[in-house]
Amino acid sequence: MMHLLADPETWVAIAFVILMGLFAYLGVHRMVLKALDHRADRIRDELAEAKRLKDEAAKVLADYKTRRASAEREAEEIVTSAKAEAERIAADAKAKMEDFVARRTKAAESKIALAEAQALADVRAAAAEAAVQAAATVLSQSVKGGLGDDLVAKGIAEVSRKLN
Repeated sequence: MMHLLADPETWVAIAFVILMGLFAYLGVHRMVLKALDHRADRIRDELAEAKRLKDEAAKVLADYKTRRASAEREAEEIVTSAKAEAERIAADAKAKMEDFVARRTKAAESKIALAEAQALADVRAAAAEAAVQAAATVLSQSVKGGLGDDLVAKGIAEVSRKLN
C-alpha cells in the first residue's frame, strides 16, 4: 500500500474525491444545476422573444405591403383622374377658343359690312353734294333774277332730298 501512496496519480485521485465530496457537501451541484436551469430558461425566453419578434415583423411587413398596394392604387387613381381633368379642361379651353374666334370673326365681319355701308353712304353724299353744287352753279349762271333763284333753291332742295 505504501507503494500506492508514493504514486502521484493516487494523490490526485484522493484530492479529486475529497474535492467532489466537499462540492457535494456544499451543494455546488445544486448551484450548477440551478445555473444551467437559469440559462435554459433564459435561452427559452430569448427564443420565445425571437419568435414573437419574427411574428410581429411578419405582421408589420404584411401591413406595409397592404399599405403600399393601397397607395399605388390611390396614386394610379389620382393620375387617371388628373389626366381626365386635364383632357376636360383642354376640351373646354378649345371650345371656348373656337367660340371666341367665331365671335371675333363675326364682329370683324359686322364692322367691315358697317364700314362698307358707311363708305358707300359717304360716297353717295359726296356725289350728291357735288351734283347739287354743280347744278347750282349751272342754274345760277343760266337763269338770272328772282325766278332763277327760286328755281335753283327748289331744284337744290329736291336733288338733296332724292340723293340723301
